[in-house]
Amino acid sequence: MSSLRFSITTSLDGYVAGPRQSVTHPLGEGGDDLHKWAFAVRTFREMHGMEGGTTGPDDDIIAESLRNIGATIMGRHMFGGGDGPWGTPPWKGWWGDNPPFHTPVFVLTHHPRDSLAMQGGTIFHFVTEGIHAALDRARKAAAGKDVALGGGADVAQQYLKAGLIDEMEVHVVPVLLGGGSRLFDHTDGRQTAYECIRVVSSPSVSHFKYRRKG
Repeated sequence: MSSLRFSITTSLDGYVAGPRQSVTHPLGEGGDDLHKWAFAVRTFREMHGMEGGTTGPDDDIIAESLRNIGATIMGRHMFGGGDGPWGTPPWKGWWGDNPPFHTPVFVLTHHPRDSLAMQGGTIFHFVTEGIHAALDRARKAAAGKDVALGGGADVAQQYLKAGLIDEMEVHVVPVLLGGGSRLFDHTDGRQTAYECIRVVSSPSVSHFKYRRKG
């Protein structure tokens, strides 16, 4: 069976998004600072149609996270467009006409809508039946490859609490946000079922890779 792999960046004080998240500030106020390390590396820039970028350990970590991924699961806020019904015309996501996934993406939501095909092979499917249904559909679509779990914090907490994550990588940056969404709230301590198997550090970020024990 394919693995469910989770990767996310947190501040030093444990927040994966800043306070007051909105359509204007999808990562919350100050949340963009969490991802400056990723914005700088070559692999990330290539994914988003940009030139340049640095190489080294941070670039290697991102390149590794993309290998053998056949589908992705994310929450409504990561896809974009705020809360509530989708509206007319419905929001098409933060990612532009050619999102960087190039595989099926399953978006958890309370509000149904038709699948959305984008350029480059990305197809967004909107799942209203919950986290298990999304994972079942993603694994079928991945056809033996692994499934990537995106944010936000609420989605990660649901999968972690249900014991469904096989591997996770937490990227910790030396930023203090002071408020927002914390990664390990509402998990019933299920993160203790994982052991750290690798630490890679650069001046910008430390990468902690965990695997479920046993």
